[in-house]
Amino acid sequence: MNDNEKIIRDFIAAWSRLNVDEIVSYFAEDGVYHNMPTQPVKGHANLRNFISAFLKSWTKTDWDVLNIMSRGDVVIAERLDRTVVGGSKKVDLPCCGVFEMANGKIKVWRDYFDLATYTKSLQG
Repeated sequence: MNDNEKIIRDFIAAWSRLNVDEIVSYFAEDGVYHNMPTQPVKGHANLRNFISAFLKSWTKTDWDVLNIMSRGDVVIAERLDRTVVGGSKKVDLPCCGVFEMANGKIKVWRDYFDLATYTKSLQG
């Protein structure tokens, strides 16, 4: 496992603590999060606002790493994100994240998933 892969494993584990400041600290100052159904978000202040918006309704989340691979400054992590929303709605969301790293920080994170899987879980 290279250093970038370890950083991403630590980043994924950090989500279970639901601490937005900790999560944002893994990004470069000008880091970008592109949650594919939405527009890219850039910079710590914008990342903090964006991530806070959906964390506020989460009561628990654990992300299982199914596969992870890295080469140089790119890490790809296939995950199953298990989240409880609003205290009772369980959402199991298969995702694949592509991370571009620079100096031990996330420069760009693109996350791919099926939005309908997420919204159906919230409705039912």
